[in-house]
Amino acid sequence: MALFDRSALFALLSPALVVLAGCGAHSGDTIRIGLAGAFDDPIGRPMQLAAELAAAEINAAGGINGRKLELVEKNDYADPDSAVVVANALYQSDVSAVVGHLFSGTTLAAAPVYNAGGDPVVAISPSSSSPEVSGAGAWTFRVCPSDDAHGAALARWVRDRLGLARGTVLYLNNEYGRGVRQRFVDEFEKRGGEVVAESPYLGDKPDVSAYLDRMAKDGRSQFLVIAGNRPEAEEIIQQAHRRGINVPVLGGDGLEGIEGAGALAEGVYTSMAYISLLDTPANRKFVAAYRARYPTAPAPNQPAAATYDAVYLLRDVIAKSGSSRKSVRDGVNQVNPSNPFQGVTGSIAFDSLGDVPNRQVYIGVVHNSAVQLAEGQ
Repeated sequence: MALFDRSALFALLSPALVVLAGCGAHSGDTIRIGLAGAFDDPIGRPMQLAAELAAAEINAAGGINGRKLELVEKNDYADPDSAVVVANALYQSDVSAVVGHLFSGTTLAAAPVYNAGGDPVVAISPSSSSPEVSGAGAWTFRVCPSDDAHGAALARWVRDRLGLARGTVLYLNNEYGRGVRQRFVDEFEKRGGEVVAESPYLGDKPDVSAYLDRMAKDGRSQFLVIAGNRPEAEEIIQQAHRRGINVPVLGGDGLEGIEGAGALAEGVYTSMAYISLLDTPANRKFVAAYRARYPTAPAPNQPAAATYDAVYLLRDVIAKSGSSRKSVRDGVNQVNPSNPFQGVTGSIAFDSLGDVPNRQVYIGVVHNSAVQLAEGQ
């Protein structure tokens, strides 16, 4: 997910923030796992719902070796400062591991806390896609592809599937936008394509009129990539239409939810690490259970499915390796290419950096206010 702006938190962190509580070795009948995310956010709320679904299923099936699984839920409000507070609270608690955080900015802000001291704790993010997460620490993992993978997948789709040779890239001028842009450009040019222009913007409603005027006057661009988030994409598409620019529009996972813009989003392509329409036995079962438990909620999104997988992955690790924090990390490190975890989102196998480099990225297209898998996948 897009990298939220963050302050100079790393410089402000001090050892005094981390209280060593000797956590992770549980007694009694309960095993606790932290859940950290932006639960008030429409992208983050499904994460919370899916975690609660997974915990309920696990407990109904007998828990973890007969012990009840309990979620310790902490809302970070998509704010890096709040994420540090949440991370400290979970570090000081008796959780065996953490599922979170949702966005790259909050994950990176919290990572120094989880990785510090004498009793660090594994944190598995369902959806933090910034390449910077790879270097966040030995106890930080993620189960989603990076922005690099999204940018490359979009480039392959434009060049190989759509057969387009020239285009314009507008990108949000932060780590997320720059990361998707750079990987797209590198991959597209490697395949013989030409990027006519690369132009940055800022804000939810950017004024990109000068860029689009140039694009319309030049006339060579066959497509437009928006490496940013849904609000900016909607504004940019409106400005493009007013200038008679009606070329295919593409974007990364930051465009999640753009189908809600109705006719404006018709035909927009987005890269996705997950879509609820995946026709696999595991995904059909998950989606059916999610809809049965939350009948008025939208279909589960990528953070929901990946959170569900992360909770079940930790269930398996704790059942086999134990609930102490060190045991959990040892067990998670064994989820590798020779011993992958099979989940709703596919096969999960961590590399030495806690990444999942072989995860598939799908291309969706908006049609009639819904996202469907683009033809040819």
